[in-house]
Amino acid sequence: MVESSFDDKTECLTILVDGRFDYSCHKLFKEAFVSAKKAASVYEIDLSRVTYLDSSALGMLLLLRDHAGGEKADVRLKKPNGAVLDILKIANFHRLFDIEE
Repeated sequence: MVESSFDDKTECLTILVDGRFDYSCHKLFKEAFVSAKKAASVYEIDLSRVTYLDSSALGMLLLLRDHAGGEKADVRLKKPNGAVLDILKIANFHRLFDIEE
């Protein structure tokens, strides 16, 4: 499941992923940031409820980063559990994203 919300005051788009973050989420995840009402200046991906993350999820995070402006993008990965955090670090995503534990 993927849910999103936009805060007009902070221009922050928050995307919550619940359960497995894999290819089955691709369409919903992409729609969450492509179809946002306004362009966000900050993107927060809430990973607190993610139980599984695979390579397609890593690819989706990279697509979001490109959409948000690449190296200049402010994309934050929030509250990953230990297993998800390990995968993100193995993939060197801590060098591409702010990860807030």
